[in-house]
Amino acid sequence: MRKLFIIFCITTISFNCFAESVYTYDLPKDIILGSVSLGITVSSLFIKRSANAVSENDILSRGNINAFDRSLMFEYNKPIDIFSDITVYALIATPVLSLAGNFKDASAWVTYSVMYGESLLFVFGTAEFLKNTILRYRPYNYFGDVPAGKESDYFKSFPSRHTAFAFMSAGFITSTFFAEYPGSPWKVPLCAAAYTLAAGVGISRIFSGNHFASDVLAGVAIGSLYGYLIPRLHLRKKHDGISLVPLTNGFLVSLEL
Repeated sequence: MRKLFIIFCITTISFNCFAESVYTYDLPKDIILGSVSLGITVSSLFIKRSANAVSENDILSRGNINAFDRSLMFEYNKPIDIFSDITVYALIATPVLSLAGNFKDASAWVTYSVMYGESLLFVFGTAEFLKNTILRYRPYNYFGDVPAGKESDYFKSFPSRHTAFAFMSAGFITSTFFAEYPGSPWKVPLCAAAYTLAAGVGISRIFSGNHFASDVLAGVAIGSLYGYLIPRLHLRKKHDGISLVPLTNGFLVSLEL
């Protein structure tokens, strides 16, 4: 594994040659994005929803579950639950690979830290807000008692936060790596590996009894949105083309290539 990582870095660096990162931070814009993401996250933590808001005798009948979700309901499985935890943590660390060709550039590290921090906050805040406002019992509740250690969130099934983080990470590493190293032979393998792991997280959340299929699909949508949107908002502006600069006695025509 270590040799493979070294080969990956050498190949990536050779294609990039320490070129300037295609991403950059912008203080006014990032103050706004950071404030909004932090605001969503903090406000979501103050929303409290009780499991007793709806009668358990009504909500815990499988007949009340839609046909799509009812076909993929499972009892709690701790080993699969642990597997999903480990996999999502591993995925969250992958975006650092996009810095392989710019690891000496302090500005690139700052930019990626800002982008990834905003992405994480947006995903966490959005998922937490929905979890705390939408009452939905997890699938394992329909098979028996609440598993030990799950007493605080057994009624917060929608959406799947693990899946949201997994697909945010996969989208982030894919979009940034493709933009930074368009000629790298690692693009397709890296993308395939990231999304395979992300899909594995989503599937494991279903088979572990933690989520319904619709919870996972919602997590895919949330994670994918922020995983692609935040890097997109930080792309360095291109100035190719002709521009007109107004002067006191006319215009200055500027051609930038």
